[in-house]
Amino acid sequence: MNNSADAIRLKQLTRLLMTELESSGSRARVVPVGRLENLRTDIEKLRKAGEFDDHFDREWLTSFEFDVLTQDPDARSIIVVAVPHPHLIVTFHKDGQRLPVVIPPTYSAKVDQRIEAILQGVLSPAGYRLFRRSLPVKSLAVHSGLAKYGKNNITYVDGMGSYHRLMAFYTDCPCLEADWQEMKFLEECESCQACRNNCPTGAIADDRFLLRAERCLTFHNEHDDDFPDWIDKSWHHCLIGCLYCQSYCPVNRKVPISVENGPSFDSEETTLVLSGVTEKDLPQALRDKLREFIFFDDLPRVARNVRMLIEIPENRERGLALLPGEGVCDAIE
Repeated sequence: MNNSADAIRLKQLTRLLMTELESSGSRARVVPVGRLENLRTDIEKLRKAGEFDDHFDREWLTSFEFDVLTQDPDARSIIVVAVPHPHLIVTFHKDGQRLPVVIPPTYSAKVDQRIEAILQGVLSPAGYRLFRRSLPVKSLAVHSGLAKYGKNNITYVDGMGSYHRLMAFYTDCPCLEADWQEMKFLEECESCQACRNNCPTGAIADDRFLLRAERCLTFHNEHDDDFPDWIDKSWHHCLIGCLYCQSYCPVNRKVPISVENGPSFDSEETTLVLSGVTEKDLPQALRDKLREFIFFDDLPRVARNVRMLIEIPENRERGLALLPGEGVCDAIE
């Protein structure tokens, strides 16, 4: 900061940024880019202690981009944003049956575009740039004070529960907000076993905080490998991800359930999705539907997950993929 006038302008800009995000229902924190080293150190300590499954480490943790200053030495701050998002219902049709399936609140690419537009609308007129990199957004949100961890290793934000999407952006705008705290956990988790007792895969251990990611249903259905034999077909209930621990969580019971109807795929479109063809071979209207969601970039994975849901006998009988827990099923029906 060159002088007090610059500091005042930056403070006003930061306040405007937070106001614009809050008016959209979102919440955010800003931290200095130098805090990336804290995040890297946290991961390295756990890696050296042997806390990570090798497959999980290779697939998820090596994708984080901590060397942003090498690519853009002008980066000064990281903005982490939490956006409330509804459960999305996507409907497929197969063999004369209707199959609505659930997408958890963390997968919508549309949300990213909306938040980026808000940030650009504040920062660009002031002469600052904004760009994305892959970061451990959960750890960033908790260290910044935006969120707290639950026993299920999922982040919780006041008023949103765990039904939100996290995203992080770099900017060359200097940082005025610099809070950084130790990991914080929900007090409610201390005397609660709901998520652990209702996780069908045993991913939530009782002898450590870290989730056993190699046991997590989300880890397996977000990747292209065949499902391990120990995963029971009946455990599948979402098109991507998993909602067992969240649906049974008492903290989430205090958050109003929001469900939104997404696209519906007729029998011909469903057959095309299941066929495994590449996106370029699909009709434009179908491509437009798929592009609404970030994970639809990989059609083989989607086809595998839809096929698994269709093969579950209970789903064929009722024509509906229900969520576990209470409260959401009625909203879907």
